[in-house]
Amino acid sequence: MFNDINIGPLTLHMYGLMIAVGFLAALFLSEYWTKKKGLDRDILYGILVCAIVGGIVGCKLLYYIVELPQIIKDPSILLDFKNGFVVYGGIIGGVLASMLYIKKIKKTAFLPYLDIVMPGVAVGQGFGRIGCFFAGCCYGARTESAFSIVFKHSDYAPNNVKLIPTQLISSAGDFVIAAVLYFYLSRKHADGRVGALYFILYGIGRFAIEFLRDDYRGSIGVFSTSQIISLAVVVLGAVLFVRTGKR
Repeated sequence: MFNDINIGPLTLHMYGLMIAVGFLAALFLSEYWTKKKGLDRDILYGILVCAIVGGIVGCKLLYYIVELPQIIKDPSILLDFKNGFVVYGGIIGGVLASMLYIKKIKKTAFLPYLDIVMPGVAVGQGFGRIGCFFAGCCYGARTESAFSIVFKHSDYAPNNVKLIPTQLISSAGDFVIAAVLYFYLSRKHADGRVGALYFILYGIGRFAIEFLRDDYRGSIGVFSTSQIISLAVVVLGAVLFVRTGKR
């Protein structure tokens, strides 16, 4: 795959383009459901700003935590702001920043907005993983299966070998999760259950796909760092799902 596609004098950076498309799609869908559920659109915009800022900070912070042994050896890693982002850090940071904004500044209920936003997050992640596919990051293990991808010009994935297309599998999974969440959102449900269902489904999917990936992501024993976080996220989602049901 080519990350940079030239159309005459115009160069499209596909990873960045897919991130932008994902963000706009998430914004459009969240606006639609905010209006449909009778919630405040101004609060939604505030959530998006908080989610971006908190997400970026969370991405880098979790990366620094995962890479702490390497940072101790080479502190210059701290100055590399182009690379080194962990998706889970962005999710955690974005959710926490948004929760603080809603509860402390707007002083209103957080869970209805969580339900509105998280399906859009899944959509955004689906497009983001397509960007990963073009860039070649988050690549899969080597395989002899016909269901594979061979990179020729990647700066991240091994070139000229068959790899499991984990980016496309993740993208398809994210879109399926989004579809399930929007279906559930359209039904009568307790506040917070859509958000809880996101944590459960995404955590399970991420835990599974990690077995197929071959890029370095840090590890704790036989599991990757992301798999350990996934287990915690699934438990969090399950607890939230049960507790919101009792309400």
